[in-house]
This record gives sequence, structure tokens and C-alpha cells, in this order.
Amino acid sequence: MRNRFPSLALSSYGAGWSANRRIAIVACVVAVLLALAGIVALLTGSGNGRQPPDTATVAPAGSPSSTEAAAKPSSRSGSVAKPPQIAEPVAYAKAAAPMLWSYDTRDTSRDQQLAGMRAWMTTEPTYADWASVSGQVPDPVLWSRMADQDQHATAHVTEGHYPSAFKAALADDPSAITEAYIYVVTVNGKQRIAWKKGGGGAEERAVTLAVQCRPNHDCTLAAIAPSVTQ
Repeated sequence: MRNRFPSLALSSYGAGWSANRRIAIVACVVAVLLALAGIVALLTGSGNGRQPPDTATVAPAGSPSSTEAAAKPSSRSGSVAKPPQIAEPVAYAKAAAPMLWSYDTRDTSRDQQLAGMRAWMTTEPTYADWASVSGQVPDPVLWSRMADQDQHATAHVTEGHYPSAFKAALADDPSAITEAYIYVVTVNGKQRIAWKKGGGGAEERAVTLAVQCRPNHDCTLAAIAPSVTQ
């Protein structure tokens, strides 16, 4: 059944970035491998997986709603899962993806959703792209509409892997990863959405994440990365 209400799902991320912004994110992901022109081309895509039929309207990066949430996060996180203590990039990405695809407007405010998501982020400002993550959350008006219908979603991961472009870059220069220790991981899965009176539906999801996993530290989320060839 088609969802009558906007869903919290991945938007067409990266389409509005400037060239400098794209280059900055790619630099974080592959460090000194920017010299490989082929990898740069692959990492500057404009979307992540399929666009859902009724995608939520998200606030643009730098808008009052997103910056305010970043500056004043809620002290509680509602139903958002807490970040796990995982030191392996693919495993961490497979935990982060369902966190991004899941929400429950019945017991979680928009500020709580943002605060819970922010807890997964790296604390290193150089590599943290909070806008790419917080931009997945609908604006306050749309969140309120979703809450009026008790809309909520769960997610299931089917697999996660390093994209071929990232593996090729790492094979060409294994030492490059030691600058930022950021790994690119693509995760596939399914999101199930439900609302009042038995309404609901399910859609396939795919996302490419930039995950930071420094030695002897748990992994953290750095960004939702531009699309990378599978």
C-alpha cells in the first residue's frame, strides 16, 4: 500500500552541493587519493539509492531549523537507537543505516530525533558533515503532520560492503587511510512505514556512509557520502 504521508527517508543527497563542498567531502573519505581522477568522478554522484514516492521535504543545509538543532540538541533521544561500540567499519555502517531509516513520531520529537542521530557522529570537526545527516529529517511542520498520523518506521539491513571504487583506491595506496581513517561503506536494506488505521508500506533502501574508525577506538559516523559505484 502506498504511503499517503511523507516519510523520513533518504533524499537525493548532494544535488545542491557546490564543487568545493563535494571536493571537501571526498577528501575526507579518500584522503590523499584525490590525485586519482577516476575516483573523484565516482565519488561526486548526486543521490543515494532510490527516491521514495513521498519523500519528506528536508531543510537545506544551513537553514535556521538545521543550525539551531545542531547548536541546541535535545537532552533526550526518544526512540533513536544509541550508537553501538563497534570498531569494524562495515558492521558499524550496518548499524547506522537502520538508525537513519527508523523513527517513531508517536514518542519522539524532531529535536529528540536529531539529538539521537548526532550521538552517532564523529567529534572531529574536520571530518563531521552533520548537515548531510540532519538533512534527512523533515522540517518541523512536516514532522508535526507525520506525528498527527502516528507515523513510524523500522528498518532491516540485508547487506553492507565496501564499494569497488573505495577498494580500488585503498589497494592503490593503503597508507592513505591513515590520515583520517574514514571508510566508505554502502548498505542495502528495507524500510517499513506504518501510520494510523493500519496504513503502511515498505520500500527498498540504499545508502553510502563515510565511517571513521581510528585504531583502538569505536567507529563513528562522519557523513552520508556521495554515491559511489557499487
